Amino acid sequence: MDSTQVLIVGGGPVGMGLALDLGRRGIACILVEKRREPMFLPKMEQCRPRTMEIYRRLGIADRVRRAGYPAELPMDAYIVASLADREPVVRWTAPSVQEQFAAFRGRDDGAHPVEPYQLISQYTLEPLLKEAIEEIACVDVRFGVELVSLDASDDGVVAMLESPEGEAKVGASYLVGCDGGSSTVRRELDIRLRGEPDLGQLRQALFRCDGLYERIPVGQGRHYHVADDRSTFLIVQDDCRHFSLHADVPSDDDMVELFRSIVRSVDPRLMFETLYVGEWTMRLMVAESYGAGRVFLAGDAAHLTTPTLGLGMNTGVGDATDLAWKLAGTLEGWGGTALLESYERERRPVALRNVEASGRALQARRAWRAAYRPNVREASPDGSVTRQRIAELSQGEKAVRAETFDDYVYAESPIVASGSRGSACDGERPAEDCHLGRRLPSVWMDDGSPLQDRLGLGYSLLRLGAAPADGRPLVGALERRGAPVEVVDVSSLGARRICGADLVLVRPDLHVAWQGSAPADVEQVADVVTGHGRAR
Repeated sequence: MDSTQVLIVGGGPVGMGLALDLGRRGIACILVEKRREPMFLPKMEQCRPRTMEIYRRLGIADRVRRAGYPAELPMDAYIVASLADREPVVRWTAPSVQEQFAAFRGRDDGAHPVEPYQLISQYTLEPLLKEAIEEIACVDVRFGVELVSLDASDDGVVAMLESPEGEAKVGASYLVGCDGGSSTVRRELDIRLRGEPDLGQLRQALFRCDGLYERIPVGQGRHYHVADDRSTFLIVQDDCRHFSLHADVPSDDDMVELFRSIVRSVDPRLMFETLYVGEWTMRLMVAESYGAGRVFLAGDAAHLTTPTLGLGMNTGVGDATDLAWKLAGTLEGWGGTALLESYERERRPVALRNVEASGRALQARRAWRAAYRPNVREASPDGSVTRQRIAELSQGEKAVRAETFDDYVYAESPIVASGSRGSACDGERPAEDCHLGRRLPSVWMDDGSPLQDRLGLGYSLLRLGAAPADGRPLVGALERRGAPVEVVDVSSLGARRICGADLVLVRPDLHVAWQGSAPADVEQVADVVTGHGRAR
């Protein structure tokens, strides 16, 4: 029987991201995926800024950007009466990646991320991730292998796997189910999803049509919503030659005919190829718990959103980066029991928030779609009224889209030293601006690089300001527990102002675990942040 430290079930972006993070920490993993090859459908098409920050830390952000949607192209979204129209009903402007980079690096308020978003299709991202994890010696990648059952105990997990070669058992210290909405791991644990299991069905199709992107009269963008009675929604994929189409139509053939009509309305000379047509169900659900004992759930196995805000895969990547360092710390012996217990405490509230927001965005979209009337294309007073009504109602969806979903706070985490809040603010900043439980604010160094790039894979104690405070007692307390920690001196007064404290202890996932001038009890702080104690 093969054995490993962590068995990862599911080879999508979440599972492979977890394997990449664990592998870089030297943790032995076996990743199994029942598909023989990576995804060929664009189930997701955008990495949000927080995901790109995580990919930067994993060393693959540049590879993702080179493979994705060109940095100079606009990210606008449109509502149109027809793809043939030159004037949209609504245009939601969004800066290109190139413009976002320029804007972020010119700011010194810590409010903007280090990395902007990136449009990349799942069928492009997955092979890239697979290639990255196959470069790591301690990660064993096995596609075409399916989990059949698992048996978990206090000492570990034994999984029964099935492949074309037959059945085999694998033993692991821990198992993580990243195996999607119909998760076998979740079923084996008898954990239920709660929420809305059926919000309606749509068909999805994938087409290749060279030249369509450049010819769309209304302008270049990434999303085109057609104001009709079929919920038609065209998404530009990363190479600008492939398009996914969503619509509420009776049959697969109707999807092909709908795309044909779109292409002909833009340029009758264009040819296209149909690559896939299928049906899917919209769901908004969160698992009752994120695991049991030595088995955990992550990604779609733990939560399901609609695509409305693009939060599904990105929430899963956040799960993976939260869980990876906690598994590593536990396996390396320095993590206490509260370390892995904090995974659900930190990540499930994020999923609940994102599922709720996704539902609000879906309702807002349905509101403006309900205003459709057949006269929407008419150059008449009634047609003008319909277009204006759609435009007005679309502001509801725009408002939800404008919310910040990347700056989540682990406010109630048992491994954030919340007792430091008062000393961290120290009268200089309002309490709500303190960074406890948040991602480390973006700080740009004199050479133009972000502070994040100077932090290692363990804890980092930042000593900020021209006259750094003495961090040795806290570092010593962490070292006595075996936790990896390094000191990073940042003399910039701007960094001190942005971070709001003399000392900032940053977790391996770049969230702030403690901040202040000097902890009154370094042993208690070290216990809390490593999972050996509870915040007071």
